[in-house]
Amino acid sequence: MEFKDYYAALGVEKTATADEIKRAYRKLARKYHPDLNKAANAEARFKDVAEAYEALHDPEKRAAYDALGADHHEGRSFTPPPGWDSGFEYSGRGDADDARAHSDFFETLFGRQAAGERGPRRSGSQAGGDHHAKVQIELQDAYRGGRHTVTLRTPQVDAEGRLTLATRQLVVNITKGVRNGQHLRLAGQGGAGFGKGPAGDLYLEIQIAPHPHFRVDDRDVYIDLPVAPWEAALGTSVTLPTPDSTVQLSVPAGSASGRRLRLKGKGIPSQPPGDLYAVLTIALPPSQTTAAREAWTKLATTFADFNPRQTLEG
Repeated sequence: MEFKDYYAALGVEKTATADEIKRAYRKLARKYHPDLNKAANAEARFKDVAEAYEALHDPEKRAAYDALGADHHEGRSFTPPPGWDSGFEYSGRGDADDARAHSDFFETLFGRQAAGERGPRRSGSQAGGDHHAKVQIELQDAYRGGRHTVTLRTPQVDAEGRLTLATRQLVVNITKGVRNGQHLRLAGQGGAGFGKGPAGDLYLEIQIAPHPHFRVDDRDVYIDLPVAPWEAALGTSVTLPTPDSTVQLSVPAGSASGRRLRLKGKGIPSQPPGDLYAVLTIALPPSQTTAAREAWTKLATTFADFNPRQTLEG
């Protein structure tokens, strides 16, 4: 995925005011609108301009975009830092022209539900807009669930037009078995309604924080399990940690590095539950001492006819 410089797309500085961004967008939208410009790249350029405006004219999305810092450049490979926007609350409304598909970059930053949403009007009242935020939880939370306090940062514009961040805290029920990317809906916790219109909803997108030992793939969980050469050769029983407890795992004799040992139902406890996979790696003991080198030499003599590269030979 490539980084998109939305300021460059509109031809404005990063210090541009909201009015300057709007003027730049209107000028470029007229220039590249497909109904007015028949150049081969006009439609693609129009979409780029509209997406840039959608990201920058909204103070909430602009603050989230600016939070990436200045170390990213147009066209370069981009991966958001883990949890970069966790707890960053923004509305789901978009004012750019025509509904359209967004780039992968836009959807990665703001989610697929970030644009084009409008609250219905009823008897002169208008429902509040839906808000979105990403919240990061620990892997153990996905296994056990529970009530958690989350802190959300909401960008706001003060009376002088400056962008500030307000914070609020909510107690959220994290359900057991929640998965990466799942959305939790908190009714009435979004934007305030107009008149007698109801408040919008808040959608929390769950992110499971990176773990030093475990890797998560949908419902399944993986862990690298180091074993000694003799344990792999002769078989053994080891105590294996899981995100929820510890279990005894039998390593079969003759196991090779990379072998996956499956613990059925020990992954994310959803319906159906995922599995936990222990991926074997062979850990070599040190050979700095004379006794250790003699032991390795004896092993090499015992298996003098063993060729580990036999499969590479023609």
